[in-house]
Formats: sequence, structure tokens, C-alpha cells
Amino acid sequence: MAAGEDLVAEIEALEDKLAQAKTAITRRFIGQERVVELTLAALLCGGHGLLIGLPGLGKTRLVETVSTVMGLNGNRVQFTPDLMPADILGSEVLETGSDGSRAFKFIQGPIFCQLLMADEINRASPRTQSALLQAMQEKAVTVAGETRKLDAPFHVLATQNPIEQEGTYPLPEAQLDRFLVQIDVQYPDRKTEKEILLATTGAEEADAYEVFTADELIAAQKLLRRMPVGDAVVEMILDLVRAFRPHDPLAGDRVKDTVAWGPGPRAAQALMLTVRARALLEGRLAPSPEDVINMARPVLTHRMALTFSARARGEDLGSLIDDVAHRMMATEAAA
Repeated sequence: MAAGEDLVAEIEALEDKLAQAKTAITRRFIGQERVVELTLAALLCGGHGLLIGLPGLGKTRLVETVSTVMGLNGNRVQFTPDLMPADILGSEVLETGSDGSRAFKFIQGPIFCQLLMADEINRASPRTQSALLQAMQEKAVTVAGETRKLDAPFHVLATQNPIEQEGTYPLPEAQLDRFLVQIDVQYPDRKTEKEILLATTGAEEADAYEVFTADELIAAQKLLRRMPVGDAVVEMILDLVRAFRPHDPLAGDRVKDTVAWGPGPRAAQALMLTVRARALLEGRLAPSPEDVINMARPVLTHRMALTFSARARGEDLGSLIDDVAHRMMATEAAA
């Protein structure tokens, strides 16, 4: 009983800290509460986030603010077609000592940080994109035959412009699956846009300030994994993920006719983590089925693909996920 009480106290203390972090972030990144929630959820789960939105919506500002508020050492890399893997990972150079001796010395690349902003990630070639695969999955990089661990915690927040496709390289499925969540950054509403205008065009702007330290974030990530998840939530996660696999018995006719391939086990793992993160951010001690519905789209959208005929008909993955998820919720409620 004492252990349970200690866990509750730790969760409640973390919830207070997260509320402070959200307040600090929204002083500079005004409105867009959903975007802030998903970004914090990605960090709490120890994962990475793919921010998709038009230019000028504040994606870069958000990442810079999050880096400061969460106490993370951050670097930014502008991805371009001529960017090489060594420009991210680092490389060995031949160094001559004062005594004339020569030896190779490793010069670290910008990936050796705690929060890497990969700006316009789809502008780099597949060869350069692949340089991130090991780092995002194993938190380490291998250069010249030697594996080097990255700083802890290590997170990637990448940005992508959804409309400008000339001179870009679509992210391969293996790369997309490394991102815990896809975060869609939309236009702000009129009230929020007015607040942005007033806050960012005056003589002074709000400064970001540190709420977490890197060690506190690591502790929060460990605490999140200790949060209890009820059987009903676990079963709903499994049902939802399997319902989007076209050849699974749980898949409905619309999914079978629309989806080329569905999400794998990593999607279920991501849902298990993100529902806990949402419960924390909402000030609750355990996740609920509503959290599964809420996190379905950001976790599943980039882990599925439409068939050619479905794309030709103008089908949309987001609306399909929402429809199936809400139908499942209604069925659960009726039962």
C-alpha cells in the first residue's frame, strides 16, 4: 500500500511540473494546445516527433522553446539535398601532433545533443535520412566502425512542409515508424492569431525559461512506464491496431478496401506509452479508453498507407482512423 501511495505522490508531483512546463511553452508558442500536448507526450515517452505544417506556423519556435523549458541541450540541422551523413554524425580527421605524429580524431556532429531539430527533414537524400535510423532507435551512432552512445535523453523533433514537394525525398516507411507521433500543425483560429500578432510584434517578447532538467525528464520517463494501465485499455489498444491491418479478422470492409498495409507492433507500443502521457498531462493517475481514441490519429497516421484506388477516390487516413476509433468506442460503450 505504501508503494502505491508513493507512486500516486510521484505522479501528482510530476503532473504539477508538467502544468508549469505547458504554461512556460505557451508563453512563446501561443495557442495550439494540441500541438504542445503531443510534443510533450513524445518527450515524456522517450520518443521522437514529426511536426508537419506549412511555413510560418511556429514549428521552429516551438522546438526551440521546448528545448529551453525541458532543460535539454539542443542543436538544429537544416536538411538540404547536399547534406551528407557526416554533416550530421561527425567524421574522423587526421590530426598532426606537435611531435609530428599523426592520428585520427573524431569530430562530433550536431547529432551529439539531447534534442535535435531536423528542419525540413524530407529535403535530404535517403542516404542522409538513413543516418538518423540507428540514432533514433538505438540512441547511438556508428562511425568508422566504432559505436558511440548519444547524450541521454536523446530526442528528434523533425519538421516537414506538406505542400512543397519539389526537390524533396519522401521519408521511407522505416524512418516514419521511428517517430512516436505525427504532429499536425494547423492554422491558428482568429482569436489565437490576434494574440500572436500582439505578442510577437511589440518591443519585447516573452522569454522561455527552464522548468525541467535533463535528469528530471529522464526520471519522468521512467515514472511514466510505472503508471498502471487497465485491461480494458490494453485490449482496446490491441483491437484498434489490429483493426487497421487489412488481412486481420478485426478489419472492417472499409479498411480492407482502403488500406494497403497497416500498423505493426510498434504502433501498439506507442499507444501504450502515449495514453499514459496524455493521462499525466490531463492530471489523471491512469489512462482511459478516451485516451486511446485521442491518440489514435497521431500514432497511427504515419504507420499506414492507402491503396492506389483509395488515393484516387480522395480517401483520407485521418478521417478513416477517427471513424474506426469512434465506432469501436461506441461498440465498447454499448457492450
